[in-house]
Amino acid sequence: MQSSGTPVIQTSASSAEGAERWATPADHEAIEKTIYALKQRGIHAELASDRSAALARLTELIPAGAELMTGASRTLEEIGFLETLKSNAHGWRNLKAEVLAEKDPAKQTELRLRSTLSEYFVGSVHAVTQEGEVVAASAGGSQLAAYAYGAKNVIWVVGTQKIVRSLDDALARIREHSLPLEDRRMKSVGYPGSFVGKILIVEREDPRHTANLIFVDEPLGF
Repeated sequence: MQSSGTPVIQTSASSAEGAERWATPADHEAIEKTIYALKQRGIHAELASDRSAALARLTELIPAGAELMTGASRTLEEIGFLETLKSNAHGWRNLKAEVLAEKDPAKQTELRLRSTLSEYFVGSVHAVTQEGEVVAASAGGSQLAAYAYGAKNVIWVVGTQKIVRSLDDALARIREHSLPLEDRRMKSVGYPGSFVGKILIVEREDPRHTANLIFVDEPLGF
């Protein structure tokens, strides 16, 4: 969820009780139930013990020489993946770096569009239900196109605090927790704020595409 000038939909800050509800890691019974449900829906799911283990597993899943794009993600920043990309010591083709290096606005837009079709697209989501539904929200929706269809291989890294009981809870988590935090973050770096423009609900993965979800057994991201 990001904005760079679009009018912001106002939202009230979460209460302390609500913040604790949406920021507390799931217990292992809920994690195991969710991983099983995801696998039944065609999504490869696993649990990493911490952010270091998640980073190691993520880098294992992306072969050398692969074309790679990342969506905006606090989680990828927190596990150290963005620093790995900046190091240029990974052996992948970093499409995000190519997009940011292009100074011509029209050409940069074209590169962004093409990047949704990258071989690998890495990011996160805002909620995963115990029934195996994966839910992501965005202002513009660029990463959602890749998640839904564009990228051949999608990898999500997700803190276990994002596991919720139901789809209703997933949507509530986005509006009550993720949006206020992202709105505050955007304002802190000089943008007007953020809003929910589009929401993607992944019910099942198409066998022609590969979706991997790495849960991390600690709270990460929004």
